[in-house]
Amino acid sequence: MTTWAGYWHDLLFAILVFTVAIVIARSLRYAIGQSVKVASTKLKVDPTKYNFLKNTVEFIVYIVALIVIFNSIPKLKSYGTALFAGAGVLAAIVGFASQAAFSNIVSGVFIVIFRPFSVGDRVRVGQLYAGDVEDITLRHTVIKDFENRRIVIPNSVINNETIINSSLTSERLCMFVEIGISFDSDVDQAMRIMQEEAMKHPECEDNRTPEEVEDGTPQVIVRLINITETALQLRAYAWAKDSGAGFRVKCDMLRNVKKRFDEVGIFLAYPQRMIYVKQQNPFEPKTDRA
Repeated sequence: MTTWAGYWHDLLFAILVFTVAIVIARSLRYAIGQSVKVASTKLKVDPTKYNFLKNTVEFIVYIVALIVIFNSIPKLKSYGTALFAGAGVLAAIVGFASQAAFSNIVSGVFIVIFRPFSVGDRVRVGQLYAGDVEDITLRHTVIKDFENRRIVIPNSVINNETIINSSLTSERLCMFVEIGISFDSDVDQAMRIMQEEAMKHPECEDNRTPEEVEDGTPQVIVRLINITETALQLRAYAWAKDSGAGFRVKCDMLRNVKKRFDEVGIFLAYPQRMIYVKQQNPFEPKTDRA
């Protein structure tokens, strides 16, 4: 009787543990499914791609339930020790192999939460990659560069880089157009030409406040920012609606300003070196250097 009572007790305990495990696994599966659905909506990806996350969590819950059962029932404890020792080695190998993938998934979730960029933003990642964000998944980010190539960057890598986002709050930006002119050129005339060429560009925008307009602040400001060994460095501050328009404003300005400079005789700076050759006095006695 005692033996059968013990068997029934162990069986009921195992059924109870598995019942609790099923409830917990289903609850976690539902919660993770809802979280992945929300994240996938923000990332604009198919949530069915990440069903493995729910399956993995459910599998872990059942493994924990088996460990509890084998450790709680004395007759199964010896078998469980050998079984889970081998399973522990396998789990360690699988965990090590999936560490990078899991890191990318966590980084993707952080991107969704903190939103340093979104699909369609123009970004620069570190010093190497720049372009428009085309797609974000829970594993990687796809950036389309200006040569129409796709750059696939793991989320764990992009989370550790400095990101310059030209579209985060406002796409308008101020382009620095710098030109170095020679020392004998007319600085005031050169500054006036740069200002005129910037303001004539159809994509150059007026970013002045009403107070600045009333005070007479020019739409495009040009300043002498530096005097180097070889040049007078001028900089024009030209505003544009976005980075693409700003790039066109800068390129067209450089071309048109160069033409205007040639017409009025303003020369661009280039490196110069003055060499002094000391000649020996013919009346000075030569010294023997041997």
